[in-house]
Parts: sequence; C-alpha cells; structure tokens
Amino acid sequence: MTGRPTVGILANPASGRDVRRLAARAGLSTLESKRNQVMRAVIGAAAGGAERIVVPKDPLRVAVGAVEGLAVQVDVETIDVGARHAADDTRRAAQRMRELGCDVLIVLGGDGTNRAVAQGWPAPPIVAIPATTAGLAAGLVASHAVALAEVATRAKVVRFGATGEAEDLALIDAVHLIDDDAGNLMPFDAERIRTIVLTRADPAGVGVSPIGGLLEPCGPEDEFGVLGRCTSHDEGGRALLVPISPGLFRRVHVGEARRLALGESVTVEGSGVLALDGDRERPLSPGRALRLRVVREGPLAIDVGRTMAVAARLGAMVDRPVPRDTLGQLPGCC
Repeated sequence: MTGRPTVGILANPASGRDVRRLAARAGLSTLESKRNQVMRAVIGAAAGGAERIVVPKDPLRVAVGAVEGLAVQVDVETIDVGARHAADDTRRAAQRMRELGCDVLIVLGGDGTNRAVAQGWPAPPIVAIPATTAGLAAGLVASHAVALAEVATRAKVVRFGATGEAEDLALIDAVHLIDDDAGNLMPFDAERIRTIVLTRADPAGVGVSPIGGLLEPCGPEDEFGVLGRCTSHDEGGRALLVPISPGLFRRVHVGEARRLALGESVTVEGSGVLALDGDRERPLSPGRALRLRVVREGPLAIDVGRTMAVAARLGAMVDRPVPRDTLGQLPGCC
C-alpha cells in the first residue's frame, strides 16, 4: 500500500465486440471509443483527487494507448500480466491491482468482465461508466473526499459449486442449458433453458434477467434473488415473450418463477452447460450436480449519482483545482 489515492482502470478489449452482438441487433464498441472512455476516466479521476492511476497492458493497447501522452498531473503505472485475449486476463489484472493498493476500480466491460474482476478480487470497490463522472466518483472515493461506506452497496452474487469443491460465482445470472456447448457465443436458444438463478430480475432488461423480471421483479437492493424453472414448448408453462438479446424476441416457457431467499440452495444436474453472466463456461456431465445460492458477498458497487450528491452536500467540488494541462488539449474529453 502506498497511501496515495489510487484508481485502477480495467478496460476489456473484447467486450461489446463478440458474435452475439452481430447475431442479435446490437452495435459494436470500437477500440477507439474504449480509449476515449479510458482517457475521460483518467481525467475524471484526477479531478476527483486520485494521484496514481494503474492500467494493464493488453494486446490491443486499449488502456496503454489511451494514457500515452495524456497530459494530466497524475502518475500512471502500467502493469503486465501477460494478457492474451482471455477472461483470465481480467482476473489476474484485478488481483494485481489489489496487491498494488488500488482504492477503487473503474471497469469498462459487461457482466462477464465484472465477474472476472470479482474472481481476482472477491469484493472490490468498483464504479462503472459513464467515464468522466465515473472517474470523478472514483477519485473522490479514492481520495476520501467522499466516504466509501456512504455511497457503495455490497452486491449480490450467485455462489455455486459441487460438494467438496471450491465455489465460483456469477454476478447477475447462472443459467442451466441442455443440449448446448461450452464456448458457444450465439444468443441463448430459449428451448434449451431449464434453470435460472438471478441476483437481479429486471423487467426492463434484455437477456435472461427479464425472464424472472417479467414475472417476479427483483432489484439490486432487494434481499432476495429469483429462481426460474423453464420447460420446452410441449411441456406446458407460461409462454413468456422475452427480449433474449438486443432486438431479438423469443417465447420462453416458464413453469415456475419465485423469490429465492438469500442463502437458499438450488440444485441443478447435468447434462448440459452452466452459463455465467451470459458466457457458457461450465460443462455438466450426466448426473453431475451443482448447488447454487444467492448471497450478498459481491463487489462494493459505487453509485455515481449518490457519490456526486454527497460531494455536492459536502462542497467537495468547491475550489477544487482543474486537472492540469487538460483544457484545450483534449476537446470533448473533459
């Protein structure tokens, strides 16, 4: 630990660029837009009081390319974890940032990226984009201008594992699919969904979250999760029309949707695959059983709006200096 207010920035080069977005109707996130987000996050963090920024090297030079030549009065440290376009890159980078004493992490990526962060650092203080205000909130918390305890909420996660094995986690959803394969990147086939365990069930969401949310809504602040049991179309259940991917609607036949008490166990058995936050990762062999439960043991999610409201109440932005050498050099980034 250095004692200097330190913010780590993790930008997943692959997020928003996979075939699932092409197979549905979602736009692609360009590398240049990611670099611009990183630049804005750095400037915001410096404005909030961060004195040190830590970014990882990656093969596409997203974060490193963003900070090279960036004229902001803050020390930028790059770390090399041997990134090779794998989910484990993010996990190892988060672990290293914890070791280096980062006070807050800014994460640019989706649910899978945040899950990898939580695997490397089980309960990190994290803040998400929009970049400029996210960076500002991260800097205010890292510099203790705003207290972490006042603006962060411990997230729920799905813990799962077989008897006698170490548990893994999902941040938003764990889905048991039959007749599917690990590594498949296409949108979920609704007929293959059997069991869903959700930490959040959003009726306005896209993906598997609204399968629960349209029948049993659940927000991040609710002290329960949601269990969904699905069937094939010829086995009955309610035929629920769901946006399974951006611009892609399917009928999902739901036999059961109910609240799941925190800590309550659900068992799924193979064969098939377990998808975690959208990624099919865990093959299930016939007869193999996994126990799943929703618990509030996840990252400390920093609320940007709440952070800025507290900053306003405290006058934290009054007479705060402008980050040096940003105005005029990076139009549109500040």
